[in-house]
Amino acid sequence: MSGAVFRAATAADVPAIVALLADDVLGAARENPGDPAYDAAFAAIAADTNQLLAVAEVGGRLVGCLQLTFIPGISHRGAWRGQVESVRIAADQRGSGLGRQMMDWVMEQCRARGCRLVQLTTDKSRGDAKRFYESLGFVASHEGMKRKT
Repeated sequence: MSGAVFRAATAADVPAIVALLADDVLGAARENPGDPAYDAAFAAIAADTNQLLAVAEVGGRLVGCLQLTFIPGISHRGAWRGQVESVRIAADQRGSGLGRQMMDWVMEQCRARGCRLVQLTTDKSRGDAKRFYESLGFVASHEGMKRKT
């Protein structure tokens, strides 16, 4: 995959980002394109210097997105970490190398911010995603847990 551009998202990108998030079995059940809550969420993310909502473009078309959170920590001798969330690649771009290129870009962003760790979670039903992250050197070293409020 060549010609990919990675950049911070703008408010104008929000509908395309939501469409990417909704374009799979899990996302279709939880996303609601057109909901004004996405605009409020974007505003909060954009206002926080430790948040980066990023997109990937090829030929002017938005084909990938992710959210990167920079987290200060006391453990690991005060290490900062990068938390990667909401990674999506357009269905017609999967397998093209774009995801690997995007994650390389994430690692560069984390190094530039002084992060010593990069972490992410993936839904247990996403076997392909788990294998992809393992191919990049990520290790399933912890058991993640969530609880809805």
